Amino acid sequence: MSPQRQAPESQAAPAMAAGVALQRMRRRVRLSRLALFTAVAAGPAALGVTVMSGPAPVAAAPTAKPTPVRAAAAAAAAANPAGYAQLFLGAWLRSSADDATRAQARLAQVLAPGVDLPETAGDARARLDAVTAVRSAQRGGGRWAVTVAAQYADAAVRYFVVPVATDPAGGSFTVTGVPGVVAGPARAAVAKSPYGVAVPSGSDLASAVGEFLGAYLAGAGEVDRYLAPGAKLAPLFPAPYTAVTVQRVSAVKEAAAAERPPADGTTVRVRAEVEARDGAGRWPLAYEMALRARSGRWEVAALEYQTAGDGGVRS
Repeated sequence: MSPQRQAPESQAAPAMAAGVALQRMRRRVRLSRLALFTAVAAGPAALGVTVMSGPAPVAAAPTAKPTPVRAAAAAAAAANPAGYAQLFLGAWLRSSADDATRAQARLAQVLAPGVDLPETAGDARARLDAVTAVRSAQRGGGRWAVTVAAQYADAAVRYFVVPVATDPAGGSFTVTGVPGVVAGPARAAVAKSPYGVAVPSGSDLASAVGEFLGAYLAGAGEVDRYLAPGAKLAPLFPAPYTAVTVQRVSAVKEAAAAERPPADGTTVRVRAEVEARDGAGRWPLAYEMALRARSGRWEVAALEYQTAGDGGVRS
């Protein structure tokens, strides 16, 4: 073979090797892309496996762990079977063992397999008005005792405790036995109200409260004009009442009893008892709120019982 022919072949060998290597690299890239697209379609778990097994090492970011106390509280709230027990008791009280094919009886048997049904007369079932879960107690081991109130058409109330079991994840429930009749929850002791200062009915503070509630509840003017700077309040639309009358205003601080607003920035907390009227009748209502003095007038800085998410005043 001539030297001229040997030279090109010797030069072509590295070029061919480089070409083969380039083709292999391109093939690996295409395969990696195909695997990545397949993993995306398959779901997050497959995607994580593909990323970790790809040509370039990827370090997964550490997952932030929630606060144990909050996690435990959230898990307990998610597992609370109050609604399940309420649904069961309503069906159970409307059932009868002598007619287990009725819809309510079948529902009770689905919610509580193997639990005996009562033998009730038709008029007893008809007298039941409503059932409401009033208390839940966790007993450990996935067992709960839920107290449910049954109210009848004659205003009588009877309380039942319903035993319920949950799975470890708190996503499944089963009533484990027949209910038991128990005494209702005891009345809690109520602390003395902090609103011990009577606000004069003709004071600027009482007038500001009355005008604000008239605008808020009866649409008598714009609500925003009574709000402190930075405070926001979602309006009630349409206004639920036609007239609002302030019956009594009580405050926490003595400064609220002054005839005129004090220095700018002074904040007082008050409780206003009002009478609201509409076409259906008269309604006694009460609101707790904070007012702040500015430029010789009182402005509403916060409306208690509520948050920004459900329409309350936030400053």
